[in-house]
Order: sequence, then C-alpha cells, then structure tokens
Amino acid sequence: MTDVLPQPDCSLKAVCEPLQRCCLEPLEEPGSKRPPNTGARLWGRVRSKLLRQKLDPQTVETKNWHTDVIEMNGIKVEFSMKFTSRDMSLKRTPSKKQTGVFGVKISVVTKRERSKVPYIVRQCVEEVEKRGIEEVGIYRISGVATDIQALKAVFDANNKDILLMLSDMDINAIAGTLKLYFRELPEPLLTDRLYPAFMEGIALSDPAAKENCMMHLLRSLPDPNLITFLFLLEHLKRVAEKEPINKMSLHNLATVFGPTLLRPSEVESKAHLTSAADIWSHDVMAQVQVLLYYLQHPPISFAELKRNTLYFSTDV
Repeated sequence: MTDVLPQPDCSLKAVCEPLQRCCLEPLEEPGSKRPPNTGARLWGRVRSKLLRQKLDPQTVETKNWHTDVIEMNGIKVEFSMKFTSRDMSLKRTPSKKQTGVFGVKISVVTKRERSKVPYIVRQCVEEVEKRGIEEVGIYRISGVATDIQALKAVFDANNKDILLMLSDMDINAIAGTLKLYFRELPEPLLTDRLYPAFMEGIALSDPAAKENCMMHLLRSLPDPNLITFLFLLEHLKRVAEKEPINKMSLHNLATVFGPTLLRPSEVESKAHLTSAADIWSHDVMAQVQVLLYYLQHPPISFAELKRNTLYFSTDV
C-alpha cells in the first residue's frame, strides 16, 4: 500500500506524478512476477479516478482529507487529497522567530544577514547546482512535505546544522524549500505594486516597447528584490542548460516559478472574486510569460540596470 499525501497547493499534475511512479516503477521491473503491464493498467485506473474528480472543490471536501483506494492483482494504491482554495494557500504568516526568514520581508532578511541575497536562497541554489541540476524534473517534482517543513524549521531557527542537513536531504525537498520560501514572502518577489505593470508590459506587441518596459520594471524593484531575482534567474538558466538530462526547459521552469514570483495582491484578488477562476487562469499564463521573457533574455546585469536608471532619471 502506498499513501501519497500531496502538498496543499499542488496541481492535478503534481498529484499524478508521484502516484504514477508508485504504480509503474515497482511493478514494471525486469523479473517481476506480476502479469504484464500491471503497473500501467493500475496507473490507468488511478489516473481515470483523478481526472473524474479533477480535484474539484465540490468533490474534495475543503476541511477533510479525501481518501481513495484502488486495487488490482493484489496491489493496493491508497491516495489522500485535500482541496485548499487559492485564497487560503496564498496567506502568508510571518515567522515568530527573531531569526526567522519565512514570511519575512526580503529587505529585512538581507539587512539582518548583511547579504545581498538571502542565505536560504544561496544555500538551496548551491545544493541544487551541486547534486540536483541533472535530476529529472527538478523543481517540478514535489519533495516530501515533512522534509520541506523540517528544512523550513531549521532555516527559521538559523540552526548550526543547516549545511549538514542540506547535504543529507533529498534534493527535491531542497528545491521545494526554495519554492516555499518565495511563496511565503509577505509580498511576491516582483512586488504587489508592480504587478499590474508587469501584466501590461508582457502584453505589448512592439518588441522595442516591450524591452524598454520590462527593463524599466526591473529597475523599479527594490535592490534586494532585484539582486535576488537576477541571482535566481541565472540559476534557472543553468538548470535549463541541462534540459536534455533533467527535462526542465526554460518554459517548464517559468511555469513552476512564474506564479510564485509574480501574483496579484490579496486585495486585488478579492476585488475580482466573482470571476476568480477565469482571472486566475489568465493571470497564471501571463505570470509564466513574464518570467519566460527574462529567462530568454540575454544576461541582465544589476550594475548595467542601475546605470540606465541614472540615464532615465529626471532628478537633478
């Protein structure tokens, strides 16, 4: 029996992937005594069950875990799901620890650490590049939720064993911790204030006008946000260079990180609640396109951006 508990914010695709591995990998190995294609047929049943439900809030109760069991040829797959509305999943609770980094403004963290990029970002990126950059589905495949929460607690406590724990932890949990950090910032890395402008900029059809607008928006970010964004950008480009091995293209990475780094404020989301589903779908596509634009752009220098800020400034 396999019990798969996906993270509350995962998509249907994220639910399917670990279940698919559970169904296929142990059952399709050479020498298996199971009937041919048992794993594939079992996975077909599981997938069909999920697609019928579509993680619909009407089907999966919002307060309780919903458990299903599917059996075939003596194999039992048990999976549990719980629907969490987008409004709930985006609520960010600041850390109560003085050393906390989750849910704390990035400017506060970098000032406290006397660093340009938060320590948690640097360490997670370093570990991924050291031993996870060729991992298939890195950043797309979810880590174990309990491992991610354990890493979160260690970083929040500024525990001296952080590096030792990172070296022993599953790489998908480390990747998941990095995503969680950005998701729990009090406001997204590209800021609430600039969100509407990013949406307008990416929609421009004239390439020159789009270039000017998108670069101007980067220059408008607070320095800690901009430096961290550029640091992450270069890391994701390096991950994408290994696409033939890890299967993570620039578009795949933009799909994973776009809605995490750029999203409407809670106030703006509530203002459009009547058509939330349509707006959310449209916004997500635009968020992905914004990040993809920067990922496909030639290397962006912080110093060059700041020099251009002086050229464009109207101050005397």
